Amino acid sequence: MYKKINYITAVLVLLASISVNAQVTTQSPYSRYGIGNLRGSLLPQLRAMGGISTAVNKPTGYSVINMQNPASYAGITLTTIDVGMSAGFTTLTKDDAKDKSFNATLSHLALAFPITTHSALSFGILPYSELGYNFAQKSTISGSATNGATQNVTSLYTGEGGLTKAYMGYGYRIGDNFRIGANVEYLFGNLIENKDLQFTDNAELDAGATSTSYGTRLQNKNSVAGVAFSYGAQYDIHINSKMLVTLGYSGSSASTVNSTRTFLATKYAYDGTEDGGVTIETIDSTGTGKSNLKLPLVHNFGIVLQKYNRWMVGADVRMGKWSNLTINGVNQGLQNSRGASIGGQITPDITSINSYWSKVDYRLGFSYDKTYIKLTDNDVKQVALTFGVGLPLANSRNAFYKLNFTTEIGRRGTMVTNDLRENYVNLHLGFTINDKWFTRFKFD
Repeated sequence: MYKKINYITAVLVLLASISVNAQVTTQSPYSRYGIGNLRGSLLPQLRAMGGISTAVNKPTGYSVINMQNPASYAGITLTTIDVGMSAGFTTLTKDDAKDKSFNATLSHLALAFPITTHSALSFGILPYSELGYNFAQKSTISGSATNGATQNVTSLYTGEGGLTKAYMGYGYRIGDNFRIGANVEYLFGNLIENKDLQFTDNAELDAGATSTSYGTRLQNKNSVAGVAFSYGAQYDIHINSKMLVTLGYSGSSASTVNSTRTFLATKYAYDGTEDGGVTIETIDSTGTGKSNLKLPLVHNFGIVLQKYNRWMVGADVRMGKWSNLTINGVNQGLQNSRGASIGGQITPDITSINSYWSKVDYRLGFSYDKTYIKLTDNDVKQVALTFGVGLPLANSRNAFYKLNFTTEIGRRGTMVTNDLRENYVNLHLGFTINDKWFTRFKFD
């Protein structure tokens, strides 16, 4: 038993280290707004069903860490570990222009274990938002009446960073059908945004000389570190001995998280290479000291119809008051978001001996969101088709292992012809362990 624990621990540490080394910044112009692209607290097995989670407890008998609704922790009966990675292929299109990118990251590392027969504790770490973009706009400034020379100006917008969430949560079951829970969440990370203005002297270009640009960079950096809270409840309605309906609610409080803002303005010479420029002087450097980031109130509602160990279908709706988001006391000009998901899974025969594929979980889902971004009076929307499988691995008397693989095919944009459109394919891989730990066995 203890050799098994050591082996599993070594595998998890290896996976986590590989995932951290694989992380790169996301590349999405839409992450420029608010606090970046929100990741959502979803494991691969939940993403595969369109992201339904609010009313999900146990999809097929085994324990699942559903941090989106901490009330679900109360249904965890075995020590559970879940670790995973994500990778994404993104294609940006606008008019006839096209750009492709790839990114990969650690998606989650979570652990949960029962405290009593009615409660369980969970803790872990996962990305909360991602910030990463790089685009340019070119224009020409006309000369004065006495000097007719024009000058090329390139405006560069770049951003990097994001927020990470470490959480600890507790779920408790009241009676046979009602569960409640809460998470204490520590959000931390940096949101770094730059605006560069580069000026190219056309006279030098006309003379055939080497192009030299002089630029000014304005950098805003927000370092975030503070506590937020989320909570939830679930209620089961038994139809018969094998079927039930679960109703769920989860939400995040309107929390105020500490942040520190730093502003830096520099002047530099730029030679047109990818290495950037040489700083000539620092024009201004200001630290505003302690400030805050005010997160909005978020609500999630869900319903699931389930037949034990056979199939499950459900739906979620969600809404967030992102119009209230402020950073350093400045409202970010966002709109309230709303969205919906539908999905489910089926397991042909979880007890099958002769057919491995009959024990596999098959998942399918669809999600739609009106994001908190609005451009030129058009909502930025996000739609995705999701599907995946849960592949059972070798099991023992007191342990259960599963490999979960999910694919998301989606689109983000205003959906207006010739506007910027982001098409993506996201791949998620998760490894789930259910085991009965902290018990000595006479025979191993």
